[in-house]
Parts: sequence; C-alpha cells; structure tokens
Amino acid sequence: MSTNTGRVTGVNGNMVSVAFEGSISLNEVGYILLDDQRLKSEVIRISGDTASMQVFEMTNGVKVGDTVEFSGELLSVELGPGLLTQIYDGLQNPLPQLAIQCGFFLQRGVYLKPIPDASWEFTPVAKPGDILYPADTLGTVPEGIFTHKIMVPFNFADEEWEVVSIKESGTYNVRDEIAVLKNRKGKEESVSMVFTWPIKRPITLYKERLRPTDPLITKVRIIDTFLPVAKGGTYCIPGPFGAGKTVLQHMTSRNADVDIVIIAACGERAGEVVETLKEFPELIDPRTGKTLMERTIIICNTSSMPVAAREASVYTAVTIGEYYRQMGLDVLLLADSTSRWAQAMREMSGRLEEIPGEEAFPAYLESVIASFYERAGIVSLKDGSKGSVTIGGTVSPAGGNFEEPVTQATLKVVGAFHGLSRERSDARKYPAVHPLESWTKYSSPIDERKVSYAREILFRGNEVSQMMKVVGEEGTSLEDYIVYLKSELIDSVYLQQNSFDPVDFAAPIDRQKIVFELLFSVLGSNLNLEDKKAARSFINDIRQKFIDWNNTPRDDERFEIYKKEIQETVATKFESYEKRAQKIISSK
Repeated sequence: MSTNTGRVTGVNGNMVSVAFEGSISLNEVGYILLDDQRLKSEVIRISGDTASMQVFEMTNGVKVGDTVEFSGELLSVELGPGLLTQIYDGLQNPLPQLAIQCGFFLQRGVYLKPIPDASWEFTPVAKPGDILYPADTLGTVPEGIFTHKIMVPFNFADEEWEVVSIKESGTYNVRDEIAVLKNRKGKEESVSMVFTWPIKRPITLYKERLRPTDPLITKVRIIDTFLPVAKGGTYCIPGPFGAGKTVLQHMTSRNADVDIVIIAACGERAGEVVETLKEFPELIDPRTGKTLMERTIIICNTSSMPVAAREASVYTAVTIGEYYRQMGLDVLLLADSTSRWAQAMREMSGRLEEIPGEEAFPAYLESVIASFYERAGIVSLKDGSKGSVTIGGTVSPAGGNFEEPVTQATLKVVGAFHGLSRERSDARKYPAVHPLESWTKYSSPIDERKVSYAREILFRGNEVSQMMKVVGEEGTSLEDYIVYLKSELIDSVYLQQNSFDPVDFAAPIDRQKIVFELLFSVLGSNLNLEDKKAARSFINDIRQKFIDWNNTPRDDERFEIYKKEIQETVATKFESYEKRAQKIISSK
C-alpha cells in the first residue's frame, strides 16, 4: 500500500491537478481529503511531478492545497460470489445499499463493499499439496442456477502456488480465509472467496482464444436469420432517439442463449434507467421460470451522475463479464450507450487540453473503442471448457447520422451492424432494424443460400417501391409488382416481431427454420396470375395466414392447420422454384 501524498494545485470541473513526491502509477486511485469526506479519483496523466486526476464525484469545495492520498492500487473491481442480482454504479458501489445509507439523495465520498458479507456453502476441489496457477479452481459455491468457481486470485504472479491448507466443506463468510497458498520462494498468501482486479487490464488467463463461429441465438428473427451474432462476437445498434434501441436490448437480454446478462447503462437518461430497474425484476426468465434478475448484473451510471464515473462504468461491466467467462460461462454485455461514454472521453480530453479530433472527440477515440470491443471473445480454458463474452453496444448518433465519429469508429471493429431506422420506427415496424443498411460478418444458422435469395428480394422490392413513388402502381410491370409484394411479405411476416405477444416475442431457432422454409417456398415461386389485383389479394391472404401462424404456440393444433393451409395455397397458386429452375435448364 502506497503512502504517497500530494497537494491540489488546480481544479477544472472534475479534473484536478496534483503536485506529488515519490512515484505513482497511471490509473492509480487517489483520494482527495475534504473534512470527513474522501473523494475517489484516478490518475489519468503524469507530467513530471504533477498528476492530472479525474474525480468520480462533484468537486464542489475542493481547493488548492487540499491533501491527496494515493492508494498504490489501480482502479479495480471486486470479484467473487454475490455479484449476480446486484445493481451497481460505475465504481461498483451497490446502489440499493447506498440508498439505504444515504437516503433519497446519494452522498459523495461514500463507498461500500461491492460484494455483500454473505455466507456461502463452500466445496473444496483442490487439496493440500496441489500445485495451482492463477485462475485454477480451489473450490465451488452455488450461485443461483450456476456453480461459481472459487479460483486462485488472478492478481497473483503468474507462477505456481502450492496449496498449504484449504477449508473443508462447509458454510463460510465470503471474506473468510478458505485456503493458504505458498509460492516457490516460500511466501504464503491467504485466500478468501473475493479478490480485486484492475478494470482496464483484460483478463487473459485462458488457454486459447478462438474464432467466434457458434451463433448466439437471440430469438429475434431478423437478427438470427439475416443479421446473426456469434458467441464471443461483437455488434452495435446505432439509431436515432426513440427508435427502439433499449427495447431491442431488453428482448435480447431476456431471450438470448447466454448464461449471464450484464447491462451497462452508461450515461443513459435517468427515466430509462428507472424503467430498466423496474422491468427486469418482473421479467420472467424462460430458462428458469423465475425473475431474470437472478442471472443479471446492472451497472447504472445515469447522465446526471459525474462524467468521470461514466467512463469507468463500461470497463467495470466488461471486467465482471471476463470473470464469469473464466468459469466457462457465456456472458452477454449490453452497453447503452457508447455515445455517451465517448462524450465523457471528449469532456475529459478537453480539460486535459489535448489536440481534438473530428467533432472535438479525442484523436485516440478509435483506439479506445477498439480496445473495449476487443475484450469480447470466446476462449478455451485449461479444463477444456469454453467461455465467451459477447458485447453489444448501442450508439446514439445525433439526428440518426451514421457518419458521425463514434458510429464510424465502432463500425470498424464490430462483427455485426444492426442499424435502426427512423422511417421503420415511425411506421411501427419493430424491431426497427433496417434490413438493407445493416450487415454481419457472422454465419446464419439457416441456409445461407436461401437467406441471400431473400435479401435479394428485399433489395429488388425496395427498388420497385422507389420506382412506384414516381410512376405509380400502374406504370409497374406485373413481374416487378410481384417482387414488391414478396418483399412486403418478408417484411410483415418475418422481419417484424411483436414483443408484446406471448408467442411471437420469442422465436426459437427451430421455429424460425420451419417458418423461413415455408416462406422461401413462396419467395422462390412464380405467381400464376395475370393481374395485380389478384396478386395483391393472394399475398394478403398468405400474409394473414403467416401472422396467425406466428402467434400460435407449437403445441396448439392450429399450428399444423395454418402450416397446411399455406402449403396448399403455395401448391395450387404458385409455380415452385424447382419447377421454374427446371424450365430454365430445359429451355437452354
């Protein structure tokens, strides 16, 4: 523990200049002493014997000459059992406990233990004499529906440690000593169930980093089929205000095929954060039938909180995600919104008087965003299991302008782009992901040849729609008009999804395959009709059958009835894709 101290020499908003003696480190935590308060700060620049520190609290009352104590520790989070169900601020302070202690208004300088002093049923895995390395398992405790591994602390030097002693099976406080380890030099270390880790240092204690290939099923049709995300991959959701970014994240967090969900509300408006805090405890987890909060962690840092803590919140979230990945679990991190995180960086950069980049964002904006998304990934662990962290970040470009710096910097590093459209949200087409402007680098779990054909129909249908705005429906050929109707059919029965319908809000991948195969039989067929009115009538009829089918449970007898009705309509009124292909081959 460092005993270095310093003196405040200047204050500029949340930025404080400190003259110090001795040695300090970048990202080291310091505390400004104000009467009975200690204001937490982080060293973000060192120049000679002067440090620039960002203060995670309001700096009212801070003056030149105030004492600063340096902790000798980097900005870190506490890791251990008890993280699930917690609601933290950006510095991992438990907000419910803060509210109990501080009342209606949070007080500055109050920092509580992130992990409650609870007791857990510990079962040892290692035994005295075993040789272990950092991240190896000492024992386990049950945490909700998961087995939480108690590991050799990650911050132990990367060397072998011998187990001197370890507790027998029993119930122990989370901070009790559960083992004693000794290194080659004979130095002994006491180990409890919790330890700390710097939030800006990635956890890389795995055997191998793998290429993300396994699809992350979200049960959102437009994503899983047309714009898939891979486990351990990255994606972004840019869109204008009110286009449905937060609602889409709620749908994803509830239905995604992951073990742990981490929500990082970074700079969000307080109203949206309150809505999240109210809704998540009431959401039923399809996996357990209990509340979704049992496998969720929420990091709240609203736009009304100090800017500096906003910048720390995304790192707090991703570090906790990496911790659970180290146990072989699949984690989904949803950061909402990275634009406000970038705005915090811009504000701090301005106070540091750095040379600004485009739109006054720091010149290193792209590298910081890239380093954050690079912490996603799927990894192979020493015991042969796999764990993953998938990062999905929303972007809130002003006016829905995707050409602004944060969106462009994000697009360079993510694997999928789910762009939300104001036009689609205004037309009440939800999710409002634009199927033509969005893209993905990951493979679809559904036949990609057929998905590509459906996308081609959407592109051609959009072209016909634009043409019809000029020449009208009468100036369009029957063939083009049918393409337009088919694209409308895809949009209304597959791309749109009713999040309030008890059946349609979540479409399992096996159901998506059944629906898409039948839909493709329509898309790949010729409509044997001679006028547009009849074509419109038939498409409307099939559309309604598909919509009824989407809203029918699999175990309902009407499910097979609707399916059969659509198949009969296709068989009698359409020339199949295969027959048409055979005709083309014969004519050649």
